[in-house]
Amino acid sequence: MTFFIDLLRHGDVEGGVRYRGQQDDPLSELGWQQMRAATAKQQPWQQIISSTLCRCADFAAELSTQYAIPLQRQPAFMEISFGDWEGKTASQLEQEDKAGFYAFYDDPLNNTPSNAESLLQFQQRIQSAWQDLLITHNNKHTLLVAHAGVIRMILAEVLSIPLQAMFRIQVPHAALTRIVIHNDDLKFYPQLQFHAGSL
Repeated sequence: MTFFIDLLRHGDVEGGVRYRGQQDDPLSELGWQQMRAATAKQQPWQQIISSTLCRCADFAAELSTQYAIPLQRQPAFMEISFGDWEGKTASQLEQEDKAGFYAFYDDPLNNTPSNAESLLQFQQRIQSAWQDLLITHNNKHTLLVAHAGVIRMILAEVLSIPLQAMFRIQVPHAALTRIVIHNDDLKFYPQLQFHAGSL
């Protein structure tokens, strides 16, 4: 059996570009437009799974209602927590602690921001949620509405990318990524079909 899981990043968010993490800011009007445009051409999904953060969940609820697609909100697919970095811009963090800011990108495994979720903790959370999605929703064409970090972590899992390199994957607002899953007796063989494309 073969089935598909599409990954949709949320659109632009009120407050501009910053390390938002689990801070629950809503979509901007532009963000709503971006997500509606990304899903306007067709709606092939049999199931929608969404992060519980409103920048994902609010649009997922609209899409679910509009096209009568079942929706489940899953807190396990929330963005990584950035701890004390949440709500701050890159320029603010660079001014406050330039060495610590660049250390995170040089070696994110060993330079977790204060009070943040470590990259290994985040990996374990997303890997567990991803495996549960594969088992629970196998053979359904599923849309997962989530965050850049979540999508990067899933791609790192699918493509066996080292964690240190996951931030090299660009995930634009409202970007759509498709994973095709080949299923053989609950053994799953995922392949990246396209990334940051359109339907």
